[in-house]
Amino acid sequence: MLKKISVSSLLPGMFVESVTKQKGSYKIANQGWVKSQAAIDKLVAAGIEEVEIDPDKTLHDEQQTENPTPADIEGEPAVFDPTKPQVSFNSEINKAQTLYNEAKQLQSKAFQDIKDGKRINVEPFKEVANGFIDSVFRNQDALACITRIREKDAYLLEHSVNVSVLMTIFAKHLGIERDIIHELASGALLHDIGKIKVPDHILNKPGKLTEAEFNEVKQHAKYSHEILLEAGLSEIAVEIAGFHHERLDGSGYPFALQGEQLSQYVRMISIVDVYDALTAKRVYKDGMNPINAFKILRNDCPHGFDLDLVNKFIKCVGVHPVGTLVKLKSEKLGIVAKSNFDAPLKPVVKVFYSAKHRHYTEVKDIDLASSKVNDELEASIKPEEFNIDLMKFFRNAFIT
Repeated sequence: MLKKISVSSLLPGMFVESVTKQKGSYKIANQGWVKSQAAIDKLVAAGIEEVEIDPDKTLHDEQQTENPTPADIEGEPAVFDPTKPQVSFNSEINKAQTLYNEAKQLQSKAFQDIKDGKRINVEPFKEVANGFIDSVFRNQDALACITRIREKDAYLLEHSVNVSVLMTIFAKHLGIERDIIHELASGALLHDIGKIKVPDHILNKPGKLTEAEFNEVKQHAKYSHEILLEAGLSEIAVEIAGFHHERLDGSGYPFALQGEQLSQYVRMISIVDVYDALTAKRVYKDGMNPINAFKILRNDCPHGFDLDLVNKFIKCVGVHPVGTLVKLKSEKLGIVAKSNFDAPLKPVVKVFYSAKHRHYTEVKDIDLASSKVNDELEASIKPEEFNIDLMKFFRNAFIT
C-alpha cells in the first residue's frame, strides 16, 4: 500500500511513486528508487516537501549495490515538463472515468443537501480534487477527453466537474503550486452550487429569460459565495466560486468588481467557465466547437477577459482539444486522443468512421505528426452531422 511521507523521512533505497507536496515547479522525472542521501538533499533543495512511496519496493542494503536501473532517482531533479505525461492515456482513462463519475455523484448529493436545508460536507470534494490533480499530473489527456464527451441533460452536474478539471489542467500549465491548484479545483467543483437556489423553471427555461428572471439567475454566484463561506472552504476557493462571473471592465455580476479587484485565479475561472458553457449542449442551444469558443473569448479581451491568460488557456487545451470529434482530409472521422504541444494541428487521432462511405471502420490511432502519415486535420465536427453516438463509441473504444 502506498504511503505519504515527508521528504525528511525519505531514506536511500525507498521507491518514490510521486511527489505530493512541493514548493516551486520541480518534479522528479519519473518513478524510481532513491539511491543516495545526496539525491535526497537535492530534492529538499528543489522545494519538494512530501512524497508518496511504495514500502513493498524498498531495497535492502545488498540490493542497493546492484547495477542501477534507468528509474533510479539520482542527481539534480528534472524541471517538470507539463506537456509530458507520466503514464499512457490507456492506463489512465479508466481511473479518470471513475473519478469523473464520483464527482458527478457528489454534485448530485450536494445539490440535494442544499435543497434539504443541510450544510454540505466539503471533505469528499477536497478528496476528488486531489484525485483530479493526481490524474492530470499522470496524463491530463484522459480527464480532458472525458470533459468533451457529454451526456444529454446532465449540464448542471457536468459543467462544474468540467470546470474543475480544466482549472486543474490550466493551473498545472501555468506552474502554480499544488496546494493552490487543490484550492482552485475544490472551489471550481462547487462554483455553481448556488444555482440550486434558483427556481427550476428559470434555470431550465428553453426560451429567452425576462429581465427579472435573468436578475434571479445572476444571484447564483452570490449564493455560491455564501454557501462555500459557511462550509469552511479556503479563501481562494470561495473567491473563485463567488466571482466567476465578474469581468475586468466591471460589467460582470453579481458584485460588479473590476480590474485589480479580480485576482489571477478569478480571471482564470471566468475564462474556463465561459469556455465550457459555450462548448456544451444546453436545453436552449447547441454547443459550439472549441475554435469558435476561443474566438468569442478573444473578442471579449481586454474588456471582459485577460488576453494573456486567454492565449495561455488556448495553448494549454489545444486548438482541437483532446476528446474533440474531427474530420481528416482522407475523410476519416476520429476523436483527438493525444495533444501535441509542439504542433497543435498534428495530434494523435483515434479514427473509427468513414465519412465518405458513412459506416464505422476498424479503430486505429493515427499520429498526424509522424513522417509516415500522409493525412491532415481538416476540421472539428459535430456527431449529429453523421448520426454518431459519440458516448457509445467512447465507452466501447476507451473504457474497459
